[in-house]
Amino acid sequence: MLEPDPFALPAVMKRSNLFLFAILVALSAAPLFAQQTLLKRTIYKNDRFDFGVGGTLSVVGAPNGSIRVEGWRNREIEISAEIQVQAPTEEGLTRLSDVTGFVLEESLGRTAIISLGTHDKKYLRAKDKKFPKELVAMPTRIDYVIKVPMYTDLQINGGVGDLLIDGIEGTMSVNFVTANGSINLVGGGLSATFGTGSVTVSIAKPNWRGRFADVQMASGELNVSLPAGINAEFDATVLRTGRIENELTGFKPRVRNAQFTDRAIAAKAGVGVTPLKFTIGDGTLKIVEANRPS
Repeated sequence: MLEPDPFALPAVMKRSNLFLFAILVALSAAPLFAQQTLLKRTIYKNDRFDFGVGGTLSVVGAPNGSIRVEGWRNREIEISAEIQVQAPTEEGLTRLSDVTGFVLEESLGRTAIISLGTHDKKYLRAKDKKFPKELVAMPTRIDYVIKVPMYTDLQINGGVGDLLIDGIEGTMSVNFVTANGSINLVGGGLSATFGTGSVTVSIAKPNWRGRFADVQMASGELNVSLPAGINAEFDATVLRTGRIENELTGFKPRVRNAQFTDRAIAAKAGVGVTPLKFTIGDGTLKIVEANRPS
């Protein structure tokens, strides 16, 4: 698990403690195979099925791998997964391929994509009781490209990898250990927690249909791109070390005569209304104007 930190939100982190623990255990094994010459195998797995507007999609990613979710107008979910395994021998590749992938859990109005692999000890024992111990530490990854109806709620838990969310109008909950990527907001709401990485959260249009955004990062680089003319109650905070770099000119202090600093901004843009909150523990929080000519 991530080390306890006074600035973390316990309620958010506790919901994904088990998931994070499994990922960090898997990642800690990296030095064991760093010196070996490994063979590589890539498997592609696809699925497509009907899914109504307003449902919920949950994605439990692999310890290593990217997650890309795009909204479209079809009332379907389309999943494209690229699964990569590495092992010293062809036999090892086959054993790993047999236990690495994903399953679907489907119920009324909700579908979960759950990544499977050697990081899940309970699953591994049930799938292959004689699975070689020396293969447990071998590197694997699953990269997802998922298309969902625009009005879909998302629950995403990821390990280490790239992240892209685009064109989603629902409520989104995102937890990632280490992420590099972007979330492009067009509506709905966002609650996101990142351990480390470089993430950009963008709102392209001032009349966006969103309800809220609350994004936290323990350390790294958090970029926020907002349009001129947005109506928002805006908060940006650096909790320990680092600074805020603000290039947006439309902010006014919510409290008269209050000053913005490089560690805290409590502002109102336009007539306010929509709460936008961004918090980083250590690092840089940069605020820029969307679509501004360079």
